[in-house]
Amino acid sequence: MFKNKYSKKDILIALKNICLVIIGTVILAFGTGVFLFPFQIVTGGISGIAIILDDIYAFEMGGLKSYDIYVFVITWGLFILGLFILGKNFAIKTLVSTIVYSPIFSLSVRLVENNVFNGFFNIAEQYPELGVLLGAVFGGAFVGAGCAIAFLGGGTTGGTDVIAFVICKWFKRLRSSVVIFIVDVAVVLGGIFALKDFSLSLLGIASAFICAVVIDKLFLGESQAFIAHIVSEKHEDINKAIIDKLDRTSTILDGTGGYSKEPKKVVMVSFSMREYTTLISIVNNIDKSAFITVSRAHEINGEGWSRPSPDPEKE
Repeated sequence: MFKNKYSKKDILIALKNICLVIIGTVILAFGTGVFLFPFQIVTGGISGIAIILDDIYAFEMGGLKSYDIYVFVITWGLFILGLFILGKNFAIKTLVSTIVYSPIFSLSVRLVENNVFNGFFNIAEQYPELGVLLGAVFGGAFVGAGCAIAFLGGGTTGGTDVIAFVICKWFKRLRSSVVIFIVDVAVVLGGIFALKDFSLSLLGIASAFICAVVIDKLFLGESQAFIAHIVSEKHEDINKAIIDKLDRTSTILDGTGGYSKEPKKVVMVSFSMREYTTLISIVNNIDKSAFITVSRAHEINGEGWSRPSPDPEKE
């Protein structure tokens, strides 16, 4: 007799996660379209590239404006790049955001152009410096909140992070966080040269900082370091996947079941905020019955927290 592969609980969890990713992407696109794009605040990412391109060459085509086309092409172009180079698992995590982001961004900009948010932009017209500052603050807060909610749903927001992940796949010694930062800096520098407004670039950096703070607060709290203890019969597979996919070292501990008195193996791993959803996904894909506890670490020092790069002289 045919047996369903997924339980009702699995389906409900999947639907909840999809809703979180959709809500997060809507907030992200709204914040970008309403607060960052109108003031040409470049913080990196797809919106930053679109602002630069729109400033260089703006046009209209069949009722669509240049920024509509730029955002759509860049979003889907990076998605296709990620699909072919990073694989279907990455594409699945990014698909929902890719579908939602472009139309919501365009709709948000249209709302601004049609004076839906007159109160805010009237203040911006009367006090231009205050308006741009508020745009940077609210833009960073909305983008950060949107990203955090999408992360909680197990999704990713894609964007220029795809470029960083592709580079890291080709150059395995590089760390993704460093490459993401370099890519965003490159976009901001492009904004300085294209827009010729250094003050807007500084506001873009400030907005990106606000975004990072909001993600920290909403996603996993203030601490940057966390420790997970994973109890599973498939501890060897989980341990290997953590090393290969998460780029972290781990420790396998001996334990005993409190009720069964049977010997257990516990995988202990330290990780950062950005790696939370990846770790949970790794474990669930290998063993859905695994028992996982996550706790904040006040401080972590020593080998294994920051995995050492290979010595090129030994290769």
